[in-house]
Amino acid sequence: MSLILSIESSCDETAAAVVESGSRVLSSVVASQIAKHAPHGGVVPELAAREHLKAVIPVTEGALKEAGVTMKDISAVAVTQGPGLIPALLVGMNFAKGIAQANNLPLIGVNHFLAHIYGAFLDGGEALLKEKSTYPILALVVSGGHTSLLLISEDGSARQLGCTIDDAAGEALDKGAKLLGLGYPGGPVMQKTAETGDPEKFDFPRPLTGGAGRALAPENLYNFSFSGIKTALLYHVRKSRQAGICDEQWLHDTAAGFQRAVVDVLVKKSLSVLKNFPVKTVVVAGGVACNAELRRMMAERLGRRVDLRIAPPKYCTDNAAMVGGIAWHSFKKGDFSPLNIDSFARLPQIVNVPFVD
Repeated sequence: MSLILSIESSCDETAAAVVESGSRVLSSVVASQIAKHAPHGGVVPELAAREHLKAVIPVTEGALKEAGVTMKDISAVAVTQGPGLIPALLVGMNFAKGIAQANNLPLIGVNHFLAHIYGAFLDGGEALLKEKSTYPILALVVSGGHTSLLLISEDGSARQLGCTIDDAAGEALDKGAKLLGLGYPGGPVMQKTAETGDPEKFDFPRPLTGGAGRALAPENLYNFSFSGIKTALLYHVRKSRQAGICDEQWLHDTAAGFQRAVVDVLVKKSLSVLKNFPVKTVVVAGGVACNAELRRMMAERLGRRVDLRIAPPKYCTDNAAMVGGIAWHSFKKGDFSPLNIDSFARLPQIVNVPFVD
């Protein structure tokens, strides 16, 4: 039995977890900073770092207590290395280094993007990664910072098929909510507002899906673009306000139509990959994977064609359980990080994943 203590501080959640042998989550504690950032309408990196400094020790102590273990039971310390906000990452990184050194434990730096994918295999799903019938895996990672399609092969090699060329899906939902005056964070409030709206009432564009009467450039076949949807929403709001038709139902219908457009692009792009690659499993992960409309449409349009694994909501948003889970695969290979590792802000090129043996 190997217990990994993991730390996550890539953005505005301070999290710690204890995970056994890459799958069984013994504890997962998250301290949110939403209330701190809400007045600013988004995450302020320096403010996030200060809040991480306040929360990292009690959160870690809480994770150990919830798991019913002490540091003497821990086999290794894992920490999110990047991508993320550097001021925030450095808090978790330096704290994890200190714990590892003080307790003579190995340190494992984890790619946050890949950890999101692994979140779909926690709580017993890790065994599927050993089955040949699981591959190839298509991972759709959708969050405030990333919208990407990653193809994972049986030998652990990986190929990024497409990514966003401007805004991420989560960012589009957040900014769309801000344009509509819905508040922060935008994704959840957009979904709630859309629940009583008609998604067909207003038509928003689906960029880079070949539906605008123009041929789609081959290099953008699997890429995403959400800036055009945001611009369309801006013009829609301006026009409606000038016409004086911005009533309550208009708001719900607009939210529903905007959300449907974003989700439709994500689903269509995933389907385009299935047409050209023998995908056996589709994983949907990242904060936007909490969205009920995305979960419904993915199940409706892809669920019969592949094994669809959507991470549970508690492992979609930033958490340390996914960090500890994926770190176990590095631990069992003896693939440890030196104590002088640095954090990184941007997603590096991914050519392989650590969780395929």
